[in-house]
This record gives sequence, C-alpha cells and structure tokens, in this order.
Amino acid sequence: MTTWHTEIQMEPDLILHQALCKVERRNEYVCVTMVKKVAIIGAGISGLASIRNCLEEGLEPTCFEKGEDIGGLWKFSDHVEEGRASIYRKLQEYITMFAKEKNLLKYIQFKTIVSSVNKRPDFQTTGQWDVITEKDGKKESAVFDAVMICSGHHVYANIPKESFPGIKLFKGKCFHSRDYKEPGIFKGKRVLVIGLGNSGCDIASELSHIAEKVIISSRSGSWVMSRVWDEGYPWDMLFITRFETFLKNTLPTVISNWWYMKQMNARFKHENYGLMPLNSTLRKEPVFNDELPACILCGIVTIKPNVKEFTEDSAIFEDGTVFKAIDYVIFATGYSYAYPFLDDSIIKSRDNEVTLFKGIFPPPLEKPTLAVIGLVQSLGAAIPTTDLQSRWAVQVIKGTCPLPSVKDMMNDIDEKMGKKLKLFGKSDTIQTDYVVYMDELASFIGAKPNIPWLFLTDPKLALEVYFGPCTPYQFRLVGPGKWPGARNAILTQWDRLLKPMTTRVVGSPLKPCLFCNWQFLLFPGQDK
Repeated sequence: MTTWHTEIQMEPDLILHQALCKVERRNEYVCVTMVKKVAIIGAGISGLASIRNCLEEGLEPTCFEKGEDIGGLWKFSDHVEEGRASIYRKLQEYITMFAKEKNLLKYIQFKTIVSSVNKRPDFQTTGQWDVITEKDGKKESAVFDAVMICSGHHVYANIPKESFPGIKLFKGKCFHSRDYKEPGIFKGKRVLVIGLGNSGCDIASELSHIAEKVIISSRSGSWVMSRVWDEGYPWDMLFITRFETFLKNTLPTVISNWWYMKQMNARFKHENYGLMPLNSTLRKEPVFNDELPACILCGIVTIKPNVKEFTEDSAIFEDGTVFKAIDYVIFATGYSYAYPFLDDSIIKSRDNEVTLFKGIFPPPLEKPTLAVIGLVQSLGAAIPTTDLQSRWAVQVIKGTCPLPSVKDMMNDIDEKMGKKLKLFGKSDTIQTDYVVYMDELASFIGAKPNIPWLFLTDPKLALEVYFGPCTPYQFRLVGPGKWPGARNAILTQWDRLLKPMTTRVVGSPLKPCLFCNWQFLLFPGQDK
C-alpha cells in the first residue's frame, strides 16, 4: 500500500500511522510505504508458516497463541486442554528447531486468547479488523490490516452420545480419545474403542499388549494402509506422484476404482479382517497403521460393527453379538471446529455451509483480508500444504495477487462440492486431492512447475518431478519463495531418504524404478 504526498503537504498523523513506515526520497516526492499488520491466530504449523511467509513478504505479523508453547496439535501435553487436541510425541522437536532457526518466537504472544475479530466501520475501504485479545484477565484491542486464522480443525472433541442408546446407563468410564495419554491404567481391563480412524486404531493397537480384551466398533469400515509400501519404500514417496494423480483423474471410473481398490488391498484382503469400507470406491482418508492387521490376526484386537445400544456393563452390536463386562469406552470419533471469535456469517456465507474459496478465502468479503489456513485434509503432508496456503494468502493480502470475482469463486466452490461428493461421499468434507490442490494454489503465485517446459529444458528434473514423489521442493523451483537449491534437492531426495536406513551397509542403496509402479496397468497379468 503506497501513498504519495508532496513534502509540504505531508500530514503529521500519516507519519504517526500505526503501521511501520519506510520512507524513500524520489526527487520532490516522498513515498511512504505502510507495512501491513497481520494478526495470526494460533502458533501451530499453520501459524508458524504464516509468520514466516509474512516476514518474507515484508508484512508485520503478530501471532496470538492461547497455550504456553508452539506446536498446536503436535505439542504433546500430559493434561487435557479444552479447545486443543494433543496427540503424540512427534514432530515437536522439528517444529521448535524450525521456529528458532527462522527467529519466529519473538512474534508470538503466548497465553493470549483471541476474544473477538470484527470488521472496522470503514472495512469496505480499508479491509481492517478490530481484534480483541485477553491475557491474565486483561483485555486489549488492536487494529490489523489482515487476519489469518490458523487454529486448525482438531479443536473440539466430538462425542456423539446421542447416537448410542443406553450410554447414560453405562456404569463404566467413557471419554474421548483426546483424553488418552498412556496405556498403564488399562492393564487387565476390557476396552471398547468406538471409531476406526487413526486415533482409534493407534490406541487399540497399543492397548492390545496390556488390556485383557480390546474391541473396535466401526460404523462404516476403513481402508488400513501401511507406511511401508512396495519394496519397503515409504508409501507417500510412491503413492503421491503427479503421474498417479493424472491417471486416477483421467482413467474411466471403473478402471480408476479397480486400481484404487487393488492398491488398498495390496497388503491384505480387508474383507477377511472385517475392515472393508461399506463404499469401497470412495477416496475417504485411509487409516495408517502397520500394527493393526497383525493384532487382528493374533486375536488381540477384534473388529465389530456399530453399537446398537449400551447396558450397564455391556455393548450390544448391530450383528447381535455382545461385549460384556466393559471397563472403558473410548470415543475415537473425531473433532469439530469453530471460530467463536468471528461472526459465523463470514465463514458460513450460504445456507450455514462453510464457503471458502480454495478452503481459504470467504468470497463475499468486500476486501480479501481474512484467510483461514489449515482447514483442509488430504493424503499429502500437512506442513507443506499449510505453507503453500499461507504463501498465497500473503500475496493476496499484499495486493499482488487479486482474487477472482465473487461469482467465479462461488462457482468454483460449487464445482468442488460436486467432485467431493463423488470422491469422498460428502460435499462438505474438508478432504481434497493433494497434488491437484497444491497445483491450484501454486498456480496463483506462479510457483507451479511447468512440466512440458521442464521436459524440453531439463528432462532429468522433469522425469523426477512428474514420475517421482510430489515433494514440497517442487513448489520452490519458481515463483515467490523460489529456492536455488530446489532442483538439487529433488534430484537427491532418494539419497537423503535412504541414508538413515542404511546403518549396516551391505551394498549400494537401491532407488525405486520410477516406472515400475504402473506397469501392471499395461500388463495386468503381472504382479508388481
């Protein structure tokens, strides 16, 4: 935002504007560039990415975090915190190293709750927001040029007790998976886990070694994938590629569905384990668990259908079987999200549906100065997704990347809802296709790799980009945030992957064949 004034007519209050001013003399004029102030809500991976990208683009971020540390969902805590999920002791060391390396901590105000975010009276012209925060019982108000909501979607524990008749009669202990911290108290106990998601399967697998009996109740089943994929390589390095995405989105539906089910059943037949999803062709997010199939095979975990009703000490399943003398019921039934500090009509602008362009911007806003970061879910990694979201959002906030018209944005939302209904079974899901979504975001800021051009100018790199894993380096080849080391990082990514595994050297590490994973489409009689 640049304002020109003659030296004589320059207003004193402009010099004292709340934003930082950078002044440069150009002949008889003075150019005053106002650095936009951005409020960032939440210091998890979305918030940290947003702070970093604001700084790289010359914006002034202030991050409000209600906890006492960074990490959000990934910050493990031994006690339950309302409004924040806390899963396992993963990633936190990396997150802390990243924040310190990029010098982000000084921009974060900890133990600070955002009470309200409201448009200022002159929002139609300025796009500014009044943000009220509270710390130690003291409220403060500040004006920001933009707001980035980075509080995630694992916020409020979802316990649908109304869906389970008789649960009020049950005399054992019930709680949400968010409250699960360690297995010791379950020694010798009989445990029912409701929900076949990642949390439910992880908890059941862990408890199976110490509890007397563990049963998972699932309403609709789920695909269970191994992190170890073909020939021992990580699943996402082989599964999430541009070529695979192209084939799945281009092949006739019947072939695409057959291929998808073949991949999901590559490790074991889900029908034999009671895990098969009711609608097996939907691309619902699979569960990642290497231990669960073995637990079922050994009989230490049992899969049952949905609970029909509870009694004082038992659960009656829809198939008529009964699990008696239950000590604990753990609801691994997911989370809901909400933004109590914000007027609902901003995010839910139509029929009480969340309507966000690309899952980030509310189309009806007069000024695009509010962005939601991290409200998506895909098979791809969350950190690069939120990073690319915030890279684009920062460009929009700066005014260097205008959004389409409201009509075009709403049409895009409607089109995506139709595709989500077909792929995932629900139109309002936050699930998305990783490669397609990342390319859409990257296109807005000129960071999407030009594959045809790469094949003409750098075929070695093109082969790895198109047929190899779609790693985040690809979105640092060009555009804002371009990294000179991106090309080499892509060409050497398999070396770095294999290095920590080859601690006992018995030969040269073997990299995968880029083309071997889809040859069975041409020769269906051969196994991979």
